[in-house]
Amino acid sequence: MRISYDTKLDILYLKFTEGFNQVANQNLTDDIAIDRDEKGKIVGMEFLSASRYFDLSSLLPVTVERA
Repeated sequence: MRISYDTKLDILYLKFTEGFNQVANQNLTDDIAIDRDEKGKIVGMEFLSASRYFDLSSLLPVTVERA
């Protein structure tokens, strides 16, 4: 699993598997979305306003991606 966090936008992305080409995005709430591969398997999750949901200091190491 890979954890990426955009500090500027406060977006956390959890990537469960590597190597998927196409994903379908499904919003669970206004702040949480899941990505599914061609077979319907969940391959990732995105959290907007992530600091509202997680203690980010406990998720280290985190790959920081900046726009």
